[in-house]
Amino acid sequence: MIQFEKQKTWVWVIFRTLLIIGICYAILYPILLKLSVAFKSQEDIYVPNIIWLPHHVTLTNLKYAFDIMNYPVTLLHTFLLSSSTMILQTVAAALAGYGFARLSFRGSSFLFILVIMTILIPPQTLMVPLYLHFKEFDVLGLVQLFTGKSGINLINTYWPALVMSMTANGLKSGLYIYIFRQFFKGMPKEIEEAALIDGCGVFRTFFRVMLPNAVPALVTVMLFAFVWQWNDTFMTATFMNQSHVMSMEITMLGSNTEKTLAALLGGDPNAKIDPRYLSMIVDSGILLAIAPLIILYLFVQRFFVESVERTGVVG
Repeated sequence: MIQFEKQKTWVWVIFRTLLIIGICYAILYPILLKLSVAFKSQEDIYVPNIIWLPHHVTLTNLKYAFDIMNYPVTLLHTFLLSSSTMILQTVAAALAGYGFARLSFRGSSFLFILVIMTILIPPQTLMVPLYLHFKEFDVLGLVQLFTGKSGINLINTYWPALVMSMTANGLKSGLYIYIFRQFFKGMPKEIEEAALIDGCGVFRTFFRVMLPNAVPALVTVMLFAFVWQWNDTFMTATFMNQSHVMSMEITMLGSNTEKTLAALLGGDPNAKIDPRYLSMIVDSGILLAIAPLIILYLFVQRFFVESVERTGVVG
């Protein structure tokens, strides 16, 4: 019987190990493939026995992608945009989540259902009204009242993303409000009641008592907001299609690479470049785009996993 239990344990260990290796391979395969392509030279493209490890290691592909994407400027713009929206979304979602969790008012349940609906409704359905809204942006008709114009055109600026973030309507804001609501509902009411007895108002209680205790939810939402804004293509293409952010540079990389690469190689700008080599440059650009996120994850993954567990996102 003891021997059978040992065999059963070993079978489970082997099965679990193989399962973990398989899942890790499936997740890491695209990154490993792009790493292989990024350091592979043009000479290795049509050598059939070269699959993963290049025979001629080179940094040329990364250099071309770096130049085509104007990487330092693009990285700075993307970091500033992602950081700004992250901070605004976190503050706005925390306030909204606290209100839904702790403040009782008529219609709060209905409003929270509407918040949940923003998670479920595809953003494509709101694209046209949002575009028109920011095309002629006007709050309470004040612009038209004082200038006579129909509104201010905010398209191709960062303002649509910032305005939507600060009003808790930004990318995935419904999910962030839900995370904060669930976290604040789980906090003991005695803490809040003690602050109210000491004379704190609603906002003072929120900022001085509740928010410092919501670090796990804050970390979770901040990381989600930063990464999703960094990778977003839909909202960026809708409102900021001429901006120099990473997602737009990746979207345009395929069409820009051929003519830019021909010029970089010093040849005819209209010359045709090998499509497989173009694909290698595009893959190298994608690797450059996700590299900051991978580095970020290496530093904060422990805090991220702990925060997700404490907020109950994983159930």
